Parts: sequence; C-alpha cells; structure tokens
Amino acid sequence: MSLVRPEDWVPQGIEELEDRAWEALRETDRSVCVTAGAGAGKTEFLAQKASYLLQTGLCPAPKRILAISFKRDAAETLSARVRKRCPEGQARRFVSLTFDAFAKGLVDQFRMAVPAQYRPPANYEIAFPTKDALDDFLMRAGIHGINAQQLVRIIAYVRIGDADQGIPANVQTVFDKYWNDQLHGRPTAYLTFPMINRLAEYLVRANRRIHAAIRMTYPVIFLDEFQDTQRAQFELLTAAFDKNHNTFTAVGDDKQRIMGWAGAMPNGFEVYTQQFDARPISLLLNWRSHTDLVAIQHIVAQSIDPNVEHAVARGKKTVDGHVCAIWDFGSEEEEIEGLAGWIAEQVGDGIPAHELAVLVRNRPELLEKELGPALAELGVPLRNVARNVGSIAIQDLLAEELAELLLPLLRLGAEKRNPAAWSLAQEQLRRLEAISLDDDLGLQRSAARTEALVKSIRAYITSHDPRAANAVGAVALLIEEIGEAVIRRVTPSYTRNADFARVVEGFELLLSECLGDADSWSQALDRFEGRNQVPLMTIHKSKGMEFHTVVFFGLDSNSWWSLTPNKMEEMNSFFVALTRAKQRAFFTNCRDRGGRINWLESLLGAHVPRIASKDIA
Repeated sequence: MSLVRPEDWVPQGIEELEDRAWEALRETDRSVCVTAGAGAGKTEFLAQKASYLLQTGLCPAPKRILAISFKRDAAETLSARVRKRCPEGQARRFVSLTFDAFAKGLVDQFRMAVPAQYRPPANYEIAFPTKDALDDFLMRAGIHGINAQQLVRIIAYVRIGDADQGIPANVQTVFDKYWNDQLHGRPTAYLTFPMINRLAEYLVRANRRIHAAIRMTYPVIFLDEFQDTQRAQFELLTAAFDKNHNTFTAVGDDKQRIMGWAGAMPNGFEVYTQQFDARPISLLLNWRSHTDLVAIQHIVAQSIDPNVEHAVARGKKTVDGHVCAIWDFGSEEEEIEGLAGWIAEQVGDGIPAHELAVLVRNRPELLEKELGPALAELGVPLRNVARNVGSIAIQDLLAEELAELLLPLLRLGAEKRNPAAWSLAQEQLRRLEAISLDDDLGLQRSAARTEALVKSIRAYITSHDPRAANAVGAVALLIEEIGEAVIRRVTPSYTRNADFARVVEGFELLLSECLGDADSWSQALDRFEGRNQVPLMTIHKSKGMEFHTVVFFGLDSNSWWSLTPNKMEEMNSFFVALTRAKQRAFFTNCRDRGGRINWLESLLGAHVPRIASKDIA
C-alpha cells in the first residue's frame, strides 16, 4: 500500500482544517493537549490526524493507533470516520474503544496473571450496584464508619498489590472484603467497571511482558473527551504508556466536564500536560452552530471561564424567527400538549423527527410516559434511547459491532436495491475475514459470500411476514451463516459468552419491538435505527451528538435546583445542553413544576427571551 510524504498529505473528505488544527495534527514528536469547544469538530480532527499518521507511515505497520472514548457511540463514530478516510488496510490499524472496553479487554485476555485473591472467573458478570446494595454489603460485613459513597471511592482508588500506596489497614480490609464478597460471596461472580479498571491497571503495572506488548503495539494514543477522565482511569494510562515510547493526543473542553460526580479529575488537563510534556493548542472554529447561537453559547461559556476565547461560527443559519427562547407554560398538561403539537408541526414542515431532540436533566422514562402518548396521537413516535432492551441501552446497542454487521444485511434482504447497505455489508465481511483491497481473489470470495448471505436472508424475509415472532429467526440465520466463532474471534468485546449473548438478546428484542406493528421489514429497520423518531435522552447521553433543534424539557428551579453560578458541573451541564443544537435551542418552563431561574435569565438577557405558550411559533 503506497504511502504519502507528510508534506504532500491533504485532509481527507473535507475541504479545510483551521490553522491550529494543522499544528496539532502535524505535531508528532511530542504529545498534544487540544482544547476544543462545542462544535469544534473534535471527532473529525482525530479522524484526520489518524489518516495523516497512517497514510504517511508516521505510524508504520504493523503498529496501531489506540483511540479511547467514554461512550460506545462516540468510539464507533470515530472508527467509522477513519474507515471513510483511509484505505481498509490502514483503517484496520486504528482501534477505537471506550475506556471500559479497553480495560475489560485486558482483563479478559490476561486474567490468569491476576493474583488468585482478585482473579475473576471467566464467566463473571458486570454489576452496577445501587446504594442499597452497597449498604447491604457494609451491614453484612459488619463494617462501621464507612458509608456507601466512601466505599465507592475505596473501590475506585485503591490499587491492587501496591504496598507503596500507603493505604490504611482498615481501608485495605474493607477493599479486600468487598472483592471477596463480589467474587466468592454468591454463585455468580460480579465485577464493576471500576474493579475491572483496577485489574487492568495491575496487569500493566505488575507484568513487564504485558506492559511492553501494549506500549509497543500502540505508539500513538488518542483520548477523546479527556475532561471526563477519572483519576483511576488516568492511572491505567500512565501505567500502560510513557512519554518516552508513546505520544498522546488528548482533546476536550473543561466547560463540558459533567462527570465530576463520577470522579472526573478537576484538573485533568493540567495533570496530563505535566505528565506527558504535552503541547497545548486551542481550536477556535465552531462548525456546528451559526453566529447567533454561538453568541449565546459564548455568554454561558464566559460565566464558566471568563478568559475563554470567542469561537468563530462556521455553521449556516437556515431558520427564521427565534433561535433560542424559554417557553412559558401555565400547567404540566399544557406543557406536554404544547410541546407535542409544536414538534408535530415541525415534522410536518419537513424537519426529520430524529433531528428534533428532547433532552432532560434526568429520569427520561418519566417524560416518556407523558410525551410519548401525546406525540403518538399526532403520528410522531418518541424513542427513549436510554431505555434498556434486555440488559443493554438502545443507544449502546446501535453502536455495537454486531448491529453494524447485521443491519446492512437485513436491509439488503428487505429492499431490492440499497447501494449504501451493500457497501457496508461488504466492508464488514471483509473486516471479519481480514481481506485487503489488494487481494483480488479474496475480494471475489468476499463478494460471493455477501451475495450468498443476502440471498439467504432475502429468502427468509420473503417467506416470513414482518411480525415480532420472526425477529429471532432472522438474527439466528445471519449469525449461523456468518459464523458465531468468526464474529467473536474478530470482536474482542465478544470473547465471553455472556457479553455476546447480551448483545444478541438486545438486538432480537429491539427488532421484535420494531416488527410488532410494522407494515414491512424495511419499515421495521427504519424504526430499529431510530429514523423519523424523536430522540429522548438525558444531557449526559447527548454528549458528542448534534441535532437540528434541541428542546430542553424543564428549565425550572425544581429540575435545576442546584444550578448556581458557583457550581461548575451544573453550569457545564447547561452549556452542554445548549451546544447540542445546530439551528435552535429551546427550553420549556412550567409554573406548576418549578419557578424561574432569575439569575440565569438575567445572564442570558434579551438573547434568550421568555415566550408565552400561546405565542410559540
């Protein structure tokens, strides 16, 4: 595969990069700390830098680039961008994972190198313990003077097998008791992701061979949304890599740090810059929002950081009227009916429903029960993407490798002609079989295999009506013909039976739901992918996403009881909500549910007017 000289390389698939992005992209001799605000194109920048390193040979074969994100959909979006920008052979050397997946992959592969006291069995389950569950453990273990919140910190921050950490004896005892309870206290062993992170950190710290293999495999590491990195996660990175053998490119924005409650480092960029001698570079362009919206965003950004540079808007305004406002409703019933009616009008005017997002601060299932039926009466479906199907959230399921593999094949079975699905199906099958675009015989075999798969699933769909009961058969047919062993061998996160079964079950359940009252398989697949459905999600789930219009449900003193200028995480959350929008961002307020946030309305001033429900256009 021919390489390009660094001086001859040009951006792939886009027209331009801002000057500062060029600086960060070409800096390969040392680590970089890229501060990039909302809409700055962090994902595209990382995809371009990956293309630059792979296509110029600055990251030579067989070495790889490791990209670590916080959310599965963010990791997959970045991977998809690189696949579009690079030839397949090069794109395969770009590994995009979440922090949890990276740590879990190490544990699943090398768990036998863990001391017996902390070694999980192969069939362990993932646990998400509630406060009640933690309190129950403390009671059963006879532990006093430590509450559930303190226990969570102990689990996250105590390192395994590190006598030099200086942990008090009573804390070490609590730590060991909890591990013993989770691994041996019941028929099934359980690990939380903080426990998995600690196991992974131990493996790379204590085993020279594992450490050396990882360090040499991934000379380049990308860190997305770095502002949300937890101290324990950062310790895993510093244990696995060092500035003498690896270079990092970390991107993020402190104004969007909304994971402080989960342990995100308050000074992460400062610590990272010092640890890896990173060069700081700030990006200024906002490719998402237009000038009017960016001006409003800057007001909020300045309240968080008075020294923030003003972003330069590159988005084009395509709407008339208000682009940001607070809608004033007199009652909760009026709020639901008014919002549903407005959304239906927007869909009728040609804006796809999936471009009209409704965000809540928390508990989306509560709004789903109210807004869902109101929208359904108007012919517009609502989808709570945080809802679980089986034991996996819809938003996470859609980013799974299995979904990316099966969906295009199902499309080809349901539709006579779909060139995009054909291209995706072939790409996925070539990935499974590691076939290079230079391998003519391999390409012929892959094309014939794709045709055979399409023929099989088309025959199944033709002979089976779009009914919920037929979902399992379609999924089973494709997995059997592709080969479960092949899928799992190429996908590290599917190594364990339980992990693969969880995704298969979720896929089957969601497809069954979508087939429930569908007129065709094609319509059911549209539903599966969320097309023409209004997405409902929390602010945290919206990170990294963008929509034509965002409606934040409930800007009031009850929903935002802790939103004050001196509480940065709450201000950051508000900023995140505001910056998801490409064209418009609206906030609903209902007097029955909570009062006005006067200081915030004063800050926003005339830029964000309060509009009575009868005057909403």
